[in-house]
Amino acid sequence: MHFSRCICLFLILGITPGVLAQTSSKTDTTVVNDDFIQKQFGATCSLAAGPPTYTADLDRDGIEDAVIVAKCTNPLMDETENNFKVLDPYNSFFGYGDTKATSQFASADPLARSRVLPVIHGAGVEAWHSDKPKAKFVIINLPFKQIAVRKLMVKKKSVMAIYAEESSADQMTSAIFWDGKKYRYQPLGAGLE
Repeated sequence: MHFSRCICLFLILGITPGVLAQTSSKTDTTVVNDDFIQKQFGATCSLAAGPPTYTADLDRDGIEDAVIVAKCTNPLMDETENNFKVLDPYNSFFGYGDTKATSQFASADPLARSRVLPVIHGAGVEAWHSDKPKAKFVIINLPFKQIAVRKLMVKKKSVMAIYAEESSADQMTSAIFWDGKKYRYQPLGAGLE
């Protein structure tokens, strides 16, 4: 009798942590790889090596969103079929808002060509992992070396923004933030080096 109690206790203690770990990490199981990127944004896109996936509530709805660094050769071709919107906040800031025209602009840096920022606005409890996210965007033509997601003050309100260390000669720092309708570009200044 004592032996069977020990076995039952051993089984309960051995199985319970595994079951709890499986249920508590459901949202952490989504792997961001080429298959995930191509499922969400089409066959012309692939994950860029190196940078992590950044998560934050970008659209201020209380649900986690994701920012991914990827390469897309022609995002406009997959825009309708994969239900996302191609945006160019960088060139829109300078008065060139038509993505059909600005998507043809080529970067002087060969490593930066076709580098984009896919953004997924999450929906429901699965957030950005959801099969049907709230909204998807591909941000094109932002000349960046690296990005980070942090808070930004806009009109006395704190919003989450995508900060970019730009690859231009003056080492400009800029931010892209959601204004409630679209992503906007805001230059922040040059580096001190």
